[in-house]
Amino acid sequence: MQLNQLHRPKNLKRGKQRVGRGQSSGRGKQSGRGGKGQTARAGAKIRPEWRDIIKRLPKRRGFGKNRGRTVVGTRPDALALSVGRLEKLFESGATVSSATLSERGVGGRKFRSVKIVGPSNSLGASGFTKKLTIKGIAVSTSARAAIEKAGGSIM
Repeated sequence: MQLNQLHRPKNLKRGKQRVGRGQSSGRGKQSGRGGKGQTARAGAKIRPEWRDIIKRLPKRRGFGKNRGRTVVGTRPDALALSVGRLEKLFESGATVSSATLSERGVGGRKFRSVKIVGPSNSLGASGFTKKLTIKGIAVSTSARAAIEKAGGSIM
């Protein structure tokens, strides 16, 4: 068989079918667009419903893609160490550093960053008496005042 011997099928309709042209054509009246309303009109674009739902959600909550880029979830929090605990752990004139704290067993088996915080309620600012030298450890403002009042220093 050759291309010139092919015949077009008899039932094949030629051209595109025009819609909305009478009721007997099969695509008249509503022309396959359903009922009345916005969707039946030309150029109908309905705003996606899920967009409105997303816009109602509060911004930057919880974990996931909205979490701050600077937050590292695997990093353990700093251990808060009160000056009252330092009073019990060290004698006067001692140097407090991360090495001496780990020798005394502060912070557990794994190394954790430590921050010295203000005096506990039982001690008060005047209750801290030991002269300590703090090296390379973060210190809160109230703890700094208590340590310096006792004659200690922070480096």
